[in-house]
Amino acid sequence: MTDDSGGNAAGQRWEAAGYRHHAGFVPELGMPVLELLAPKPGERILDLGCGDGTLTERLAASGAAVTGADSSPDLLAAARARGLDVRLMDGHALSFDAEFDAVFSNAALHWMKDPDTVIAGVARALKPGGRFVGEFGGAGNVGRIVAALKDALARRGLDGAAANPWYFPTAEEYRGRLEAAGFTVATIHLIPRPTPLPTDMAGWLGTFAQSFLNPVREAERAALLAELLDRLAPELRDAGGRWTDDYVRLRFAAVKPY
Repeated sequence: MTDDSGGNAAGQRWEAAGYRHHAGFVPELGMPVLELLAPKPGERILDLGCGDGTLTERLAASGAAVTGADSSPDLLAAARARGLDVRLMDGHALSFDAEFDAVFSNAALHWMKDPDTVIAGVARALKPGGRFVGEFGGAGNVGRIVAALKDALARRGLDGAAANPWYFPTAEEYRGRLEAAGFTVATIHLIPRPTPLPTDMAGWLGTFAQSFLNPVREAERAALLAELLDRLAPELRDAGGRWTDDYVRLRFAAVKPY
């Protein structure tokens, strides 16, 4: 899925209409990594964590033959409604073998907490010389939000670290994983990107942080959200009431050897 899509980590569920409402900025901010991919007409490309197909559709418009993969049935239904070729598939269990010229992923890999298995599946899916190009949450991504969530759960006697569904590596760590799988890394770097939210922090939390909210009894979640908003407002809400997420993205391009 994307930021985002991807797995159903810790009970995370995706609903296409809500995702578009609270997170429509995600595919729009994925345009630079699509440009880094530089898709060519006739190439076969896998969009890993394709979500509702917004960027998949743009890839297809380049003339490439694009297949999307995602683990969310609801988001895939939205992608199929665009006329796209998409598959219900866990990113940890890719079933492709030397089929693609490139694998592209935007805002999805941080939902896949066994990165070595994912990278190995991508390597299998690529033809020799194929490209793996992506962007996802890197070290420090939504750091203030994660700290507030962990603290709020700890005050309720719950393990916030266990509830965390995300993998946010440094550039050095992820480079090492790619190279261990045989890739040559052309570029990899962290990009601090404070991101204004189209709705508000409550909408973002309800869309992306379900695994932190789910351990709290439903009757207590409104109080939890109020507590989180009070904690985060001084740092992430401006004088006009506009919320901004403290995003940090990891963008990379790597090549499978011939």
